[in-house]
Amino acid sequence: MNWLTNFVRPKIRALVRKSDTPENLWEKCAACEQMIFRRDLELNKYVCQHCDHHMRFQPKARLEMLFDEGEYERAKLPEAPVDPLKFRDSKRYTERLKIARSKTGEDDAVIVAQGKMDGMDTVIAVFNFDFMGGSMGVAVGSAILVAARLAVSQRAALILIPSSGGARMQEGALSLMQLPRTTIAINDVKDAGLPYLVVLTNPTTGGVTASFAMLGDITLAEPDALIGFAGARVIETTIREKLPEGFQRAEYLLDHGMIDMVVHRHKLRARLILLLGHLLRPGGPELSDSVELAIPEPEAAPSPD
Repeated sequence: MNWLTNFVRPKIRALVRKSDTPENLWEKCAACEQMIFRRDLELNKYVCQHCDHHMRFQPKARLEMLFDEGEYERAKLPEAPVDPLKFRDSKRYTERLKIARSKTGEDDAVIVAQGKMDGMDTVIAVFNFDFMGGSMGVAVGSAILVAARLAVSQRAALILIPSSGGARMQEGALSLMQLPRTTIAINDVKDAGLPYLVVLTNPTTGGVTASFAMLGDITLAEPDALIGFAGARVIETTIREKLPEGFQRAEYLLDHGMIDMVVHRHKLRARLILLLGHLLRPGGPELSDSVELAIPEPEAAPSPD
């Protein structure tokens, strides 16, 4: 027995031996740092059971959660020009797109789907933050246009669920042009007399916040979602003042009238159905027995002494 047997050989075996246990069985909560069994996390819709922190939720899982029976049909999205500015920073834009497409299995940062929510025709466009931070380029702008036109043609409600760092810098002015482009598309939905709801998730910032994300007839947000235009450090440097605690978080925006409600992910489907029922069904909502309204009951008024 020598150092080759006792030290080198085990190291080599450890390098070449495949692990029998998958490496992704556990995930760490970014808020409370508790380790959570991934299967439990999936069953809990990626909400930490220890601190209730809302983690990033994949678009397909979100669509399955919202649509009746988890069934929906994806809309075909037009092809957008690839690297129109021949942009390069530390990597070529084409290389970044290739990496993002390989990672997510999607062509770009938005999925558009149509289906029913409690029997009501609904179009949902949901962002994928894993695709270049959900940044908005020509492809994303085109996807929003498709969603708006589909809603108008189907006489359906439109729900947008952004999660984005803002405009995509690799497309320069073309990315900035998506702000008025998407705003016009949303106005077409409103002119048709159809509901337009927005569910802000963490994070929603930059040009997305400055355009369609803040134009909803009703604007909802998930708890503790970061929502704003410029970053907090940029604002503090500009105004040379300390920002209030919780600034740019969903609860702060609710308290200051910027959004209409903060809704827990577990209650989101029921709340959206309730709102759509008021907006689409004459005489108010008529919920099916399959919809569980997980909404707190109002507190009883105190009895007079």
